[in-house]
Amino acid sequence: MDLSLASSSNSHFSRIQTSTFSPRFHKPLPFFTNFTYKPKTYSRKSLITGYYPIRAQSLNQNNTPSDDDDDGFVLEDVPHLTNYLPDLPTYPNPLESSQAYAIVKNTFVSPEDVLAYQIVVQKGSPRGVHFRRAGPREKVYFKPEEVRACIVTCGGLCPGINTVIREIVCGLNIMYGVNNILGIEGGYRGFYSRNTMELSPKIVNDIHKRGGTILQTSRGGQDTNKIVDNIQDRGINQVYIIGGDGTQKGAAAIYKEVEKRRLHVAVAGIPKTIDNDIAVIDKSFGFDTAVEEAQRAINAAHVEVESVENGVGIVKLMGFIAMFATLASRDVDCCLIPESPFYLEGQGGLFEFVQQRLKENGHVVIVLAEGAGQDYLSGSVNAPEEKDASGNRLLLDIDPTYMIRAVPSNASDNIYCTLLAQSAIHGAMAGYTGFTVGPVNSRHAYIPIGRVTEATNVVKLTDRMWARLLASTNQPTFLNKHE
Repeated sequence: MDLSLASSSNSHFSRIQTSTFSPRFHKPLPFFTNFTYKPKTYSRKSLITGYYPIRAQSLNQNNTPSDDDDDGFVLEDVPHLTNYLPDLPTYPNPLESSQAYAIVKNTFVSPEDVLAYQIVVQKGSPRGVHFRRAGPREKVYFKPEEVRACIVTCGGLCPGINTVIREIVCGLNIMYGVNNILGIEGGYRGFYSRNTMELSPKIVNDIHKRGGTILQTSRGGQDTNKIVDNIQDRGINQVYIIGGDGTQKGAAAIYKEVEKRRLHVAVAGIPKTIDNDIAVIDKSFGFDTAVEEAQRAINAAHVEVESVENGVGIVKLMGFIAMFATLASRDVDCCLIPESPFYLEGQGGLFEFVQQRLKENGHVVIVLAEGAGQDYLSGSVNAPEEKDASGNRLLLDIDPTYMIRAVPSNASDNIYCTLLAQSAIHGAMAGYTGFTVGPVNSRHAYIPIGRVTEATNVVKLTDRMWARLLASTNQPTFLNKHE
């Protein structure tokens, strides 16, 4: 059974063709039998970001494409070091002799394992997009004693960053016997200033109990050539990058430069954003903790407004956190998000709703999401759009409650961060690069970085989750009064 991976500089394919190995993909791995491959039409952008869709069709006994269950199978694969270093030697995975994995029935992930992006399908529909399953492989492309890894954290704070750092360090050391691990301090700028700290299991032992990041962080400051120069100068061959959308775009650029220089360096991303707006993956780490911490702010606001006559409490959060915290709380009267425009005055407006709730209950609690109500803020009309160092839009006045960023992660997120860290380690040791990790339908996968940065998730007003919130708060939809 073989699945050969292929790509082409052509943007269109007029016929089904048998694939041959291309250096843009790793060596053929055992997968399925009797396939020809019809690469999906993709844009030039996808080739730049490492987004490599492969479409497979099975053959019938007459050696012609059939329309069986394999039709429409698409594997969006991630790059591999052997794409541009085809003669790299392999070594037995140290987990073969690991005490921890001795009782595991199947220590290594089969190269045939993939995860479906869409879990709800209809009979007869194409099989659709799939990603490679994360996990340890039987062969690795690094000798543990030759690994010099580094970890960097960029962007805003989020519960769980320290846990990810800890588990990368402990996973590399305990599972693979790696002893040479550096922490890059101060985000991408740390590569320039050469600020580093040695990391070991003893040093990171209890950092998961603290909020923030022991490596410090910053926004922007990326000069890809300088970063890769420093990676070469320091002899680093595994780079673990923890950060959000802008950071992951930077990771993709670093991978492309590494590939251009044909360096034996694996680049792995761990996606981070507290407001859970990363595409493809089920959720981002720290989100559960943030929603839980948001309950404290909502509960405090509720106690305050109940204690005075006609009390109005406002809690400022981020979009998805605002929605989920509202659903979890049951003390919120109204949730306002930027995806659902609202108006203030007149019949059906926000003021009328607040007055009605005050008359009924004597108090009201409003959760206000980051970016909501920008049209009503002084100076927002016709003002030029300003951005921070990471390229994010700067919002006026209505900013989220930052107390939820600084807390340590809860038990659920600690477990999740462990799985993310170990998945990234297994991928890098197995020679994958230019990838990010995350759960897809509850199973961890290796995903092209470009796939998670090409779009940002937003609350969809047509989805059931928003309908559940409206049913819970019994608030109006605040559609424009002229609509």
